[in-house]
Amino acid sequence: MKHLLDLTVTANISLNDRYVLLKFTSSEPLPEMLPGQFVEVRVDGSPTTFLRRPISINFVDRTANELWLLVQITGDGTRKMASYTQNDVVNMILPLGNSFTMPQNTQNKPLLIGGGVGIAPMLFWGAELKKNGFNPVFLFGARTKKDLVLLEEFEKYGKVYTTTEDGSHGERGFVTQHSILSTFDFQLPTFDYIYTCGPTLMMKAVAQFAVLHQIPCEASLENTMACGVGVCLCCVTDTVNGHKCVCVEGPVFDINNLKWNF
Repeated sequence: MKHLLDLTVTANISLNDRYVLLKFTSSEPLPEMLPGQFVEVRVDGSPTTFLRRPISINFVDRTANELWLLVQITGDGTRKMASYTQNDVVNMILPLGNSFTMPQNTQNKPLLIGGGVGIAPMLFWGAELKKNGFNPVFLFGARTKKDLVLLEEFEKYGKVYTTTEDGSHGERGFVTQHSILSTFDFQLPTFDYIYTCGPTLMMKAVAQFAVLHQIPCEASLENTMACGVGVCLCCVTDTVNGHKCVCVEGPVFDINNLKWNF
């Protein structure tokens, strides 16, 4: 069920000059939200920002009744969001989209792969997996160490591995080149499920790896989603079942349903 809510900023944590972590609360209990879903934020006070901004749900702290959003500063809209201060009131539509699929057997080993701000939904998903008896492993890629944020939060729920293009953190290279994947052969896989979010080229490489090793894989797409409810058709993607709105049918898709060339 979608809700149109005014939420109050409880914290604006600057992680570096490109990322902020925003925390919001409400006088009422926050609605039920699932990992993989997103919100549409109305950005007031920005004369060049006419449309709501889609932001992945980073985490939901039920004890504090807080919603966390990890925001990458890329333009006027997100720059305005990065300037929010405590007690500011922000209008949102939430939750939107679908969610990741929970594995059935707690003996299964899930691998969560994120790139750039695509790490955002993986915190909430990792926490949910841990709560349900799984031991998730995180693998994150970035250009430099500076682009890797919130690693200490992820470490609460599982082992974290990283790659950077310049070698400033973790292993040098791309996520699909990390050594934890090099143990794969055509026998039993090290991981039983893969979930990924990030730049399209990265996700396609992850999907290709998953197909090669016959591992179920879900990808959370980052298409432009102006309305969030399937009206504007900005986010349409091609699937084996025809064109689908990512904001309604996704953002999470089984890679076998996407028309990607593996």
